[in-house]
Amino acid sequence: MAVVSFLLGLIGSLGFLLCGMKFMSNGVQKSAGERLQRALGMVAGNRFAGLLTGLAITMIIQSSGATTVMVVSFVNAGLLSLAQSVGVTFGANIGTTVTAWIVSLFGFNFKISAFAIPVFGAGYFLTMMKNSNSRNMGEAIMGFGMLFLGLSGLSDLFRIDPASLGWLQDIQHMGCISYIVGFVLGIFITALMHSSSAFTAIVITLAFNKVVTWEMSAIMTYGSNIGSTIDAIIAAAGTTADAKRAALVHVLFNIFGTVLVVVFFRPLLNFVEWVSPKNNIAIQISILHTVFKSLTTAVCIPFVNQICAITRKIIKDDPDALPSTYKLEFVSHAKDSYGGYIVRAEGEIAKMTDIVSEMFDRFQVGITTLDTKFIEDHMEVMKGEEDYCDQMQEQITAYLLKCETLPISVSQLANISSMIQIVDDLEAITDECYALGKLIQKSIEKKMEFKDEDMERLLPYVELARQFMQFIHININRHLPKEKLEFATELENSIDAFKNELKKLARKRLEEGSNVKAELLYMDLVKQIERIGDHCFNISELLAQAK
Repeated sequence: MAVVSFLLGLIGSLGFLLCGMKFMSNGVQKSAGERLQRALGMVAGNRFAGLLTGLAITMIIQSSGATTVMVVSFVNAGLLSLAQSVGVTFGANIGTTVTAWIVSLFGFNFKISAFAIPVFGAGYFLTMMKNSNSRNMGEAIMGFGMLFLGLSGLSDLFRIDPASLGWLQDIQHMGCISYIVGFVLGIFITALMHSSSAFTAIVITLAFNKVVTWEMSAIMTYGSNIGSTIDAIIAAAGTTADAKRAALVHVLFNIFGTVLVVVFFRPLLNFVEWVSPKNNIAIQISILHTVFKSLTTAVCIPFVNQICAITRKIIKDDPDALPSTYKLEFVSHAKDSYGGYIVRAEGEIAKMTDIVSEMFDRFQVGITTLDTKFIEDHMEVMKGEEDYCDQMQEQITAYLLKCETLPISVSQLANISSMIQIVDDLEAITDECYALGKLIQKSIEKKMEFKDEDMERLLPYVELARQFMQFIHININRHLPKEKLEFATELENSIDAFKNELKKLARKRLEEGSNVKAELLYMDLVKQIERIGDHCFNISELLAQAK
């Protein structure tokens, strides 16, 4: 019965601890997540600016895993370069030490439950308020209270029944094997929990209650450092080569840091003992954790370019050609950076816009040259691009619908609705581009001839549509201010006016006895191009509504 009671207490306390950390992270992300994403998106090329940004974000959201997932998403979306992401990753690793300091400074100096319960209650009453920011902060405060309730439960459990962890005490007397076992435990338990911060809090609690020694707590912390890379690895699934490299940076950084401190194991422990308050192992572990991360960062930060080069050698560039099938999986991360899901969708929309622009460029080549080389070089490719964008529309829409079920802000929810409509318009443009290509192919195969003056009038019309496509390409996933929407409106009105003029001229030529088939095809070209302008304007209006 004693073992059963211990296990139930352990499960309950761990549940409080992990749920508390999740509530804290989710609450802060929902209240400040969009601002944090903007801060991350504005990281300059300076590696130290990136380091400070990663440090600050992780300190706020209390999760290096969530920051790393966000970084991978931003690199995948093209909002961060690989070099910029390295500094942010380094900063996130230092920021994750904050949880250890909170636990060591506040977790054992007074009766935690007396503090945690009123904090939880205050947070709950905040969640009942109408203001969404107050509700989100209330969730974070509830998480803070739950975190300390979990710590209180663990501390009481280990103090009352340390014999239940006798196996852990036994393995500490096996020499080097003890360290290997402790290291492996740190890796696997952290990977299972998806939280190095939570595992470090457990290690501090075990050490404070004399269940594990100073040396064992250090080696378990080192193992936790390796296990924490699981979130970056999961987040990199199905992403671009640079996004995979950003995740690899996190893995290599943590492995290198662990090897470094293991090599200097005893000198580092002696140094921490020397600078730490006597008889306070909780503070010692926090100092060790901080020195460990800071030392690794200090060694690695001068070599950002070399680190990027190593990852490029390991992970090759993405192939230029489009694959035959498109797949966008909604991979649920244990460290849910909910904004990261949306950023990933934005990255896929940006890729779709790239393909749409390329398709229009191919059509423009055809309308300019009107020769069989266009059919040979471009039509089969355009068919593949159109099929691929059909798949993108289906998969991105399904992905965004799943994003709508996440606990995100009202503005993010509205943006997702706009993104779904933008994807629909982009796919419609690919249909129009392919239809235009087919019309050019038909005119070449049927040897239809257009008068030089007719083409001279048509090409400026095509150029207007190209300008609109370029405008969308540049501004996709960005909020359009009033002046840019006015520019889009001018382009739309110009295209409409041009269309009406060209159709009048075509009808006049028909009345004068021109080739009927050629003139009808000409009018179809005019109509299809105008539809592209309509879809571009729809996208412009949706971007103007984005927040």
